[in-house]
Amino acid sequence: MALQGSEEKLAEPEEVGDEDVSVSPAEEITLTVGPEGEEDTDPLLLPWDRFSAWLHCICVVGFDLELGQAVEVIYPHHSKLSEKEKTSICYLSFPDSNSGCLGDTQFCFRFRQASGRMSSLGFFLDQFDRDAPVCLKRDQGHYYGYVYFRQVRDKSLKRGYFQKSLVLISKLPYVMFFHSLLKLIAPEYFEKQEPCLEAACNDIDRWPTPHPGKILTLPIMGTVMKVRIPTCYDKPGTSQLVQSTQNDNLVSIVLPTIHEVDLFMCFHPVFFHIQMLWELVLLGEALVVMAPSPAESSDTVLALVSCISPLRYCSDFRPYFTIHDSEFKEYTTRTQAPPSVILGVTNPFFAKTLQHWPHIIRIGDMKQAGETVKQMKVKKLKNLKTLDSKPGVYSAYKPYISKDEDIIKQLQKGVQQKRPSAAQNAILRRYFLELTQSFIIPLERYVASLMPLQKSISPWKSPPQLRPFLQEEFMKTLEKAGPQLTSRLKGDWMGLYRQFLRCPNFDGWFRNRRREMMKKLEALHLEALCEEDLQLRVQQHTEVETVDLVLKLKDKLTQAEREQLPLRPGTLTKLQAHIDSVILSLPDDLQGILHKPSTP
Repeated sequence: MALQGSEEKLAEPEEVGDEDVSVSPAEEITLTVGPEGEEDTDPLLLPWDRFSAWLHCICVVGFDLELGQAVEVIYPHHSKLSEKEKTSICYLSFPDSNSGCLGDTQFCFRFRQASGRMSSLGFFLDQFDRDAPVCLKRDQGHYYGYVYFRQVRDKSLKRGYFQKSLVLISKLPYVMFFHSLLKLIAPEYFEKQEPCLEAACNDIDRWPTPHPGKILTLPIMGTVMKVRIPTCYDKPGTSQLVQSTQNDNLVSIVLPTIHEVDLFMCFHPVFFHIQMLWELVLLGEALVVMAPSPAESSDTVLALVSCISPLRYCSDFRPYFTIHDSEFKEYTTRTQAPPSVILGVTNPFFAKTLQHWPHIIRIGDMKQAGETVKQMKVKKLKNLKTLDSKPGVYSAYKPYISKDEDIIKQLQKGVQQKRPSAAQNAILRRYFLELTQSFIIPLERYVASLMPLQKSISPWKSPPQLRPFLQEEFMKTLEKAGPQLTSRLKGDWMGLYRQFLRCPNFDGWFRNRRREMMKKLEALHLEALCEEDLQLRVQQHTEVETVDLVLKLKDKLTQAEREQLPLRPGTLTKLQAHIDSVILSLPDDLQGILHKPSTP
């Protein structure tokens, strides 16, 4: 939400009817073909740059009787992975033996990136991140692994089973998109092996880059996928339809979402406690999900992380975590309090190892969304003996907000009436969105008040500073402008805010808002400069001062372009014209020097 630097108030979210659907005027991007039948390419992009915008690499992980899990293939072959990263991928790409996953299984994991590696595409990729919602920005310190695991009986093998995983490694959290992509690539790979992988990678390297707000047409192995990546400007909670066009006769798959898991399906076993789970995630509490398979584990962890959207979950989360993970000792030690992290596990060993964790969610086999779930009380942690314990939430946590019985009744009624899972998911997603918005609006309103008034911005002084965030001052604003204005729920909202202000989610949110506001201040300062009569000022100052002004204006121009400041259209053009006119007022020798482009 852009701040205007004046006394303007932040707009509160509007009521959205069930039938409301927002369709962004998106620009459709397909592969353009030149007169010779060859694809036109961006001259600035080298081979594999387009591939790297979507994926880091593709790995094939197999099972060797002597070596255990091993990375058999990395494609493209020039892709770099450290030995530690390869080890992580090996162990995380296979379900635990107790999961008994016969056939094909899909899930995802997340692991730390080795330190010290810099991408040559950093600035190029940053421009796409700029317009992405916070939950869809590239993960700076971690990789996602999207897995398609196949285990089938094969008497010709000593082990008696064929076991192999095809894994997509990416910085992008597009879980539904990459799972859909794997459904197209993996079965073909298992049948035709590496030539098929090479063909898929070459297809991906011809894709347009993942630009938020654009409708992308993506050919892959004879099939065409059509997707739209959301932007930070989309209205939260509304669907961004990918509209059909006359050329869509070649499109095989249109994805309604690239990242949203089915919340109702994931929370169905524990939906009597969804509000408490929302609080635990909001406050960055240590949470472990114990599930029978990596698919259920990873989906549930991703559902938990997304339930506070549009807030970004700023702590660590591992959709699938194993005892071989490099952070295993760090996260399971009893010598200190459990860290702010959400872990998804399947190995029974964790029932004992993580018994000291304060909040444990035990997920049984995922029931069909049409089956009735009995109401369960929150169980005491001492009752959790093994992973075979009954499904439920094991915690001593007392929620700050009173339970919302209406949403429980609404979802139960949907189950009884066999309401489609997609409709149940939409109801639950909207409920979480409204709950999070009710909580965050008072913070947004207070933070907006920290912005200096626009009239205090002088073009010839440094931009004014933001006022500091004072917790007690904010808490006082809740008496008249708290969540009671938008939420009917009662409870200790003040206590919830006090706890939130101490957690990583607040720190991450406030850093981001502060960065946005500083950029807005810089933009307003630059716009004020552009409105000044610089020729008149030059006449009143010495030659040395004029040269100093030119250098400062050039720095401002470079900063505005580098940081993509939120400027009014035409501001940069006007600033460049000002710089040129001031330079022309100087002697010829100085003009020659100042007209040279500044080195970054």
